[in-house]
Amino acid sequence: MVSQEQRRRQLAREKFLRQQQRRTSARRRARMRNSVIASVLGVVVIGSVALYTTGVLKNDDKADNAGSDVTPSASATPSKAPDPCEKAAKGSVQKLSWKKEPAMSIDTSAKYTMKLATTCGDIGVALKTSAAPHTVNSFDFLAGKGYFDHTKCHRLTTNGIYVLQCGDPTGTGSGGPGYTIPDENLKDKSLKGNVYPAGTVAMANTGQKHTGGSQFFLVYQDSQLPPSYTPFGTVDAAGMKVLKKIAAAGESTGQGDGAPNATVVIDKATVTKS
Repeated sequence: MVSQEQRRRQLAREKFLRQQQRRTSARRRARMRNSVIASVLGVVVIGSVALYTTGVLKNDDKADNAGSDVTPSASATPSKAPDPCEKAAKGSVQKLSWKKEPAMSIDTSAKYTMKLATTCGDIGVALKTSAAPHTVNSFDFLAGKGYFDHTKCHRLTTNGIYVLQCGDPTGTGSGGPGYTIPDENLKDKSLKGNVYPAGTVAMANTGQKHTGGSQFFLVYQDSQLPPSYTPFGTVDAAGMKVLKKIAAAGESTGQGDGAPNATVVIDKATVTKS
């Protein structure tokens, strides 16, 4: 027999998948509309190659994030928890884009770490360089260009799957660096029973293969997801405390999937060879 908890998780995953499908359809309609407008005006529009949803994560995430089919009424608007985070550092998001994945420049046999200095505290990540070299190389490149600096973590899921999603300079869930990277490390030994364990850092994608870009999700509680999202790092103990603090403040919709109530801004992202 299926337990109530298993059924709840199943429903959450199904909601997430439906949400991803809706977002994918919406993006397709938007692209068609923009194409028509461009042809009428004679304007060539160059768009970003990588689009995200992370329902968590499908796009996602994560990571494909759990979605909701219910539109809350005005009377159902949840009360906000106090913001546990500090003011963001001065500065603005850079508008950067590239046509192709950066050339491999990291030492795939070395160890690398990533530090996300956020308004809510520092989140350290041990990167899985040898298992996900394209992903780690991309993050090393983007962090070095200041791509993540001053960007908001735009999505928090609190029902069924438990992730914080970041890495979109637009803060909308549809931004990316202009290129995509291949899926990697999908058979990581940590992914047992289609569960991304707490502390996992993984790539968000569009629900299609090899569509990762810059959006990623951090898992703050074990989350059942299909092994479709590249796991490329593990959050340290101090970072997990930061994630728990962010999660405790809740999300904006009251439906388990929305913008975090905490103002989570990555002031600075750095990747370091150790």
